[in-house]
Amino acid sequence: MNAKRLTTPEENVQQLQEKLGHAAKENKKRRFHALYDKVYRLDILWEAWRRVRANRGSAGADGETLADIEKKGEMRFVLECQQLLKEGRYHPQPVRRHYIPKKDGKLRPLGIPTVRDRVIQMATKLVIEPIFEADFQDTSFGFRPKRSAKQALERIRKACNRKGNWVVDVDIQGYFDNINQEKLMKLIEMRISDRRILKLVRKWLGAGVMEEGNIRRSDLGTPQGGVISPLLANIYLNYFDHLWERHGKGLGELTRYADDLVVICKTRKDAERAYELIRAIMERLGLTLHPTKTRIVGLWTGEEGFDFLGMHHRKTKAETSKGKVYYTTQQWLGRKAEERIREVVKERLAPYSIRYATSELGRACGVPQSKDSRMAQLLLYSLQPEEDGATYRNLLF
Repeated sequence: MNAKRLTTPEENVQQLQEKLGHAAKENKKRRFHALYDKVYRLDILWEAWRRVRANRGSAGADGETLADIEKKGEMRFVLECQQLLKEGRYHPQPVRRHYIPKKDGKLRPLGIPTVRDRVIQMATKLVIEPIFEADFQDTSFGFRPKRSAKQALERIRKACNRKGNWVVDVDIQGYFDNINQEKLMKLIEMRISDRRILKLVRKWLGAGVMEEGNIRRSDLGTPQGGVISPLLANIYLNYFDHLWERHGKGLGELTRYADDLVVICKTRKDAERAYELIRAIMERLGLTLHPTKTRIVGLWTGEEGFDFLGMHHRKTKAETSKGKVYYTTQQWLGRKAEERIREVVKERLAPYSIRYATSELGRACGVPQSKDSRMAQLLLYSLQPEEDGATYRNLLF
């Protein structure tokens, strides 16, 4: 007798996604109405927990950590999530606001949802993502399965080498904080009619942010730090991708990675027209282009270049074997990416006591963090290049 092989939760998720994705591709106008019961399926929730646990991450507003859940029982936690969803008693917590310092001295805000919210968002994402994947354009690469930054960079390199001498380098001002939630919901409703799924998304959008004990809510933006936020952001900008495909394809080649995008054009006139079209579509979405960071770059002479996905892109002279000179697109690490890599390498080369002092654990244990402290002085000294040019540190830096 042939025993049927038991499938794993991961395989079950893959099978479900293939079915939903196929159905969505078969009928581009189909609206899916029976999805909520799939979100609270035990195998879906278990796979969602497995992925959230693998991503690690801190506790949210409720203070519950991954270790706490592992201690009390992982299956118990997953069953609790299932019960809350089944009975309609699930209510997301506000996102905990956390700030990290930037190079320019400013602070970058981050949002940390609770572990429970991350798991339920992941389960919802596993179910609805293949439906929207069927609609996403080939120009989009960010936060999508089987797509990567490397593919986006290769697309740009080829477009520049196909006589792409002008680039519209686009920066959307505060994209994730300025997504119009009502417009976003209308775009989601074009594919999903299940009211309970729509209600879930609305709950996450309206959960708000907790900072110093105060909760702030807004009708703009997506849940910061949420597992589902990149998918929602792609759904919103897919409207832009569609309009570009219809009205702007002849002007230049678009490459988008989340909210970062460039258009490679052959002439300056095309680049200027592309810029105006991009601005008009973004206005329809309630978004604004950054006045100084959005620019038109001429690559023809090799004097100018642009940064995208941590890489600097510029045309340089090259010669054929017969001595014929031509321009080809080169890509190398951008200044910010290079500085970040140096920081990480220096931190890892530093002695354990120095790394411990600057870690979160060290701060929690009361190790002085002031630049005037002896520990900070030792840290700064350890990062200085030694004068001997032959030292290992100077070879690296």
